Amino acid sequence: MDMSDAVIVNSSRLKSIVWNDFDRVKKGDTFVAICRHCKKKLSGSSTSGTSHLRNHLIRCQRRSNHGVAQYFSAKDKKKEGSLALVTIDQEQKNDEVLSIVNLRYEQEQIKSEHVGIGSNSLDQRRSQFDLARMIILHNYPLAMVEHVGFKIFVRNLQPLFELVTRNKVEADCMEIYAKEKQKVYEIFDKLPGKISVSADVWTASEDDAAYLSLAAHYIDENWQLKKKNLNFVTIDPSYTEDMHSEVIMNCLMDWDIDRKLFSMIFDSFTSDNIVERIRDRLSQNRFLHCNGQLFDVRCAVDLLNRMAHDALETLCEITRKIRESIRYVKSSEATQATFNELADEVQVETKKCLCIDNPLKWNSTYLMLEAASEYRKVFSCLRDRDPVNMKFLLSDPEWDRLITVTSFLKLFVEVTNVFTRSKYPTANIFFPEICDIHLQLIEWCKNPDEYISSLALKMRKKFEEYWYKCSSGLAVAAMLDPRFKMKLLEYYYPQLYGDSATELIDDVFECIKSLYNEHSIVSPLASSINQGLDWQASGSPGSGKDSRDRLMGFDKFLHETSQAEGSSSDLDKYLEEPLFPRNVDFNVLNWWKVHTPRYPILSMMARNILGIPISKVAAESRFDTGGRMLNHNWSSLPPTTIQALMCSQDWIRSELES
Repeated sequence: MDMSDAVIVNSSRLKSIVWNDFDRVKKGDTFVAICRHCKKKLSGSSTSGTSHLRNHLIRCQRRSNHGVAQYFSAKDKKKEGSLALVTIDQEQKNDEVLSIVNLRYEQEQIKSEHVGIGSNSLDQRRSQFDLARMIILHNYPLAMVEHVGFKIFVRNLQPLFELVTRNKVEADCMEIYAKEKQKVYEIFDKLPGKISVSADVWTASEDDAAYLSLAAHYIDENWQLKKKNLNFVTIDPSYTEDMHSEVIMNCLMDWDIDRKLFSMIFDSFTSDNIVERIRDRLSQNRFLHCNGQLFDVRCAVDLLNRMAHDALETLCEITRKIRESIRYVKSSEATQATFNELADEVQVETKKCLCIDNPLKWNSTYLMLEAASEYRKVFSCLRDRDPVNMKFLLSDPEWDRLITVTSFLKLFVEVTNVFTRSKYPTANIFFPEICDIHLQLIEWCKNPDEYISSLALKMRKKFEEYWYKCSSGLAVAAMLDPRFKMKLLEYYYPQLYGDSATELIDDVFECIKSLYNEHSIVSPLASSINQGLDWQASGSPGSGKDSRDRLMGFDKFLHETSQAEGSSSDLDKYLEEPLFPRNVDFNVLNWWKVHTPRYPILSMMARNILGIPISKVAAESRFDTGGRMLNHNWSSLPPTTIQALMCSQDWIRSELES
């Protein structure tokens, strides 16, 4: 634009501070703002505002960065740390073109950690840690910091940021891990209750490497169910069972939680010998309640997945035929149209869509089979019209078997969804669902079709292995739900065991009483009496009490006589009181939080039992047919770095969620 006859306009209406760095000139009827530093020409029209002028000054290469902060509006300053979307004038878009910076970056070292930009500052160290946290949170590869595109982006965004190397960002990640780990140590040290630990096996996609993941589950002082990853260690396929158990024990002792352990949850296929070795080690020091009776817990969702696998394996040939039938229907628009016409003719009520399943998600296969079974009549009509292409259609017995087995799968899907509805489900929700599956398996085994009954027997065998290990823990957790107490056992056990139910209910109640008595010994009430007696005997000064306080003897007398007179315990009071009404919004942890003063000992027991992770499967992988797999961006890193990244990711995400 020729500016030879342009006139500089000085107006008292130009109040914005940006006009200290711009000349506003008039060329004909057009107003132009000219940067005094780089002579850039931008729109100076009063309708364009000044946002684009401020943005230019922030980026202006020929202008010192001193004082840039003053050009941020008050609104922007309030949104510190947030991203502001700026509307750029169309004339500015045409006039201003961003160029890619020269890739020959200056190597000059920034001497100061804080680089001043007016009243604001660039904190180099904090920015590096923010970058490392971003990589941890989102599974980004460490090498991304050396990617050309990333360097260009950062250099244009903030030229003052000193780019880091892959090794440096790895070191930053390790430093974050160390700091976050210390926070977790402090949390465990202050926990009011016990910890349950889940063990899971991961694999890497590129090789046969396997990893053992350990996570702690507990209820904190606010009665919130929490989870913290503990370890992510490499395990060699050649490890013996002794070595596996030793790896787990070393991890527990490294965290100093072997004394606080209540239970461990494993996959249903984990060797009993590994579990026994760990339990024996802990029992030697009398760390476990009820002699470890509740220590070995198996994952309920894993059990459902294994039984679903049995069902789908039995339907293998039927499933193949269904896939071929659907592929034929979808093979052309004409065939699909014919299928839709037949569906209208036979008046099929379902509106479900026929689609091929994803074999990696067993619920996807179930949905495909269920939809196909509802179009049974349509498939039969299509075969009559086109017998050549529909030769793989199911026979009537096959359709009947398909419908029966999909009813099994439907139950497994529904129960799995209940178990994973909440991110951290409490143990009380599992007992009625598991009992319903138990009852259904008993009925399925009575099916006159040997094809069905043999499948039911196979699934029932897996279920009974699980039930033998976990039924006591499930029953105790159900008793601690004030909506059910012992009534749920009294309802289900007669259906499951008939005349033997009373004896088995008594066995569960003995376990409950034993567990309660063990908690009463270590409760704050008991310990305060014991501490008071110890203080009195030693004659040492206590917390402001007179050393001649004769009422310490009274405390002992009161404690002994109340037990001798058989006064009602927390457990007795709890079981004698009416059931709490069942409603959709009930939260068992909130109930125990409110009622802790009334049941101080029983609430300790509830904290430990309800925190047991009866299922350890995340909602997003609940129907997976394969195991958990390590992200390929991290699988080639050193084992110590992988552990740091995996654990830090879990801790940081938990902190963000809370």
